[in-house]
Amino acid sequence: MSSTKTSLDSAFRAVIAGTGSYIPQKQLTNEDLTKIVDTNDEWITTRTGIKVRHIAAENETTATLAAEAAKKAIHKANIAAEDIELIIVATITPEMVFPSTACFVQNMLGAKKAWAFDISAACSGFVYALSIAQNFVINGRYDNVLVIGVETLSKITNYKDRTSCILFGDGAGAAIIKRGGKNGPRGIFYSTSGSDGSGWTSLNCLAYGSRYPVGKPLENPDSIYMKINGREVYQLAVRKIIETVDDCMTNCGISISDVDLFIPHQMNARIIESVAKRLELADEKVFINIEKYGNTSAASIPIALDECMRQGRIKKGDIVLLVAFGGGLTWGANVVEF
Repeated sequence: MSSTKTSLDSAFRAVIAGTGSYIPQKQLTNEDLTKIVDTNDEWITTRTGIKVRHIAAENETTATLAAEAAKKAIHKANIAAEDIELIIVATITPEMVFPSTACFVQNMLGAKKAWAFDISAACSGFVYALSIAQNFVINGRYDNVLVIGVETLSKITNYKDRTSCILFGDGAGAAIIKRGGKNGPRGIFYSTSGSDGSGWTSLNCLAYGSRYPVGKPLENPDSIYMKINGREVYQLAVRKIIETVDDCMTNCGISISDVDLFIPHQMNARIIESVAKRLELADEKVFINIEKYGNTSAASIPIALDECMRQGRIKKGDIVLLVAFGGGLTWGANVVEF
């Protein structure tokens, strides 16, 4: 695994100065899904904890969702779009093959001074992106970095597959990472990330890339949609999240009792509950909102983070742990002091 630690002696801190989120209005409830596939509310709720997911409208794209979330984060951070120097968008459902979604967002915001790029790390995308932003800020390179996690997973969901279509929703979350000094909060003071490419078959979307190009007929037409091996992912996710949390505690010199709020990727309520039980985390320290949004991949942690900020769940001096596991396989975490 790779990690970044901000020393107490560092001249600069990477502080989360503002957050924002955008959720499409259109909803897809468990009851709606019973009319599409052979399922029922009890079956979905028991296995996933999900009640509702939100679906992008026809005129909404990954970039438009991202831009709306970004505007709110910019406002909360009390800066102007022109102050942003870097835009990182984490997504597996980009606006198009190229240019990057981040370039579209830059144009939509009028962030003329920023350079922009996307990263593809599936559900771990936002924590990866925060780690990148942390490095640029603590090294003194930039004052203001915009990090966005956004997905329109409904565009690649197979609504004939009852095991996967119940899981995914659309949305966007954003954060402004601002340069702070020694006298303020530590901000993002530790990040860790890991990957295991040998596990790619557990979570993937085969088409369209160089292995399965547009011009080559697919052996299985359903390869255009996401595929997930639920049981395998469950076991891997619990183990890797526990290992990642242990890594954070060891390298930060803190214990799990020092964590004021645990915000995991919202992939499955049962996975989160299993992790929390093994970590011996009190219920009030674990944030879960999957019932309202479903699994929004790279968008889930920033949406949850923004919701916590708006609800007053995060106070000055709180230590918050963000952790994710996703396709790649990828995993990572950020330890943040507000």
